[in-house]
Amino acid sequence: MEPGTLDNLPSWAADLLTSARVAHLGLLDDARRPRVLPVTYAVVGDAIWSAVDHKPKRVAGTDLARVRWLRRSPAAALTVDRYDDDWSRLAWVQVLGAVAIEPVRDDVIDALARRYPAYRSRRPDGPLLRLDPERVLWWAAVDNA
Repeated sequence: MEPGTLDNLPSWAADLLTSARVAHLGLLDDARRPRVLPVTYAVVGDAIWSAVDHKPKRVAGTDLARVRWLRRSPAAALTVDRYDDDWSRLAWVQVLGAVAIEPVRDDVIDALARRYPAYRSRRPDGPLLRLDPERVLWWAAVDNA
C-alpha cells in the first residue's frame, strides 16, 4: 500500500481509477455507523465527482440520506478495485478526503456523460458530490499491475 496524491499515482493505478465503471463511497450515517454505497464517478480536475441522478429515490436529491450525511460529516473514502480469479491481478485505489455538496456544473455532467451512456439521454439533476483528495492509497498484487 502506497500513500500519495492523484498527481503521483503509478500509471496502472491512474488507469484503474479512470477506467473502473463503479466506485464505492464510504461515509458515516446519522448514527455514525459506516455505510458504503456504489457510485458512478468521474475525475475532473483535481477532484472526483459523483452526481445524484434520476434513478428512483424516496426523497429529492438535496434531501437524500447520503447528501444529509455528507453535510454533517464530509469525511469520506472512495474505492475502486479490480477483482480477478487470478489473484495476481488484484488491485485497488482508495481516495480519502472531504466531500462538498455542489450545484450542477456542465463540465462535470459532461464528464460523467462521457463515461455513462445513461447520463447522455438523461442528465443528472444533482446535486453533485465533489471529493477533494487529501490522501490516495493504492495496492496491487504484483508491481506494475
